[in-house]
Amino acid sequence: MPDSNEGTVLPDRALDRLGSIRLTDYSMRSLLGEIASLARQSLPGRLEASVTLLTGDDPVTAVYTDQLALDLDEVQYSRGHGPCLHAATVSEPVGIEDMRSDPRWPDFGAAAVEHGCLSSLSLPFPLHEGVSGALNIYAQQPSTFDDGSREFARRFASYGAVVAGNMLVYESALDRAKNLEAALTSRAVIDQAKGILMERFKLTADQAFQVLTRVSMESNTKVRDVAERFVRTGELPAG
Repeated sequence: MPDSNEGTVLPDRALDRLGSIRLTDYSMRSLLGEIASLARQSLPGRLEASVTLLTGDDPVTAVYTDQLALDLDEVQYSRGHGPCLHAATVSEPVGIEDMRSDPRWPDFGAAAVEHGCLSSLSLPFPLHEGVSGALNIYAQQPSTFDDGSREFARRFASYGAVVAGNMLVYESALDRAKNLEAALTSRAVIDQAKGILMERFKLTADQAFQVLTRVSMESNTKVRDVAERFVRTGELPAG
């Protein structure tokens, strides 16, 4: 890998930092921002980076280190083709040595040159089933990446995608846990309200629940909220 004053994090150190990330310290957005920043700092040249996420046919730039990266991503989205979309959909790394002469996406190449970008790397970044993506590196100089830097970029993107995929699973598990906790809390307060109604009015469990649901519909209030108020005040809201 060529020497560069711009690369401030050694490649091995960048991989170590990915491996030591604690998911509890990040949100998905902040984690992706850390990955993009590390990629920018550990590769040679004057670079900017972004992460494209693709769900179905809808690409979005989740994070970017500079407006240049966002602009070049959006050029590709508007045209429906380009290196980042190819990497995300085909799961194949794409390197462009010189935007001025690469024949694959000439309209994107022309736009990149106008923005001051002359070479790029886009690496597959699959997070989870149904969510693919690309880690995009945009460089101001042509032929910025040699074989060593390209190989490191592939490894880095692969590691980063694993960490981000773990974060997606972790956040999904947290959401399920929160939903379960909320469901259990709702059930508990509804059962408590039913018990009070059954005792006070000598109702069956079904009759007590029907009272709560009828008041819920008449007052346009959730059953849980009706039950909470009844348990707290002993009163049912008027319809």
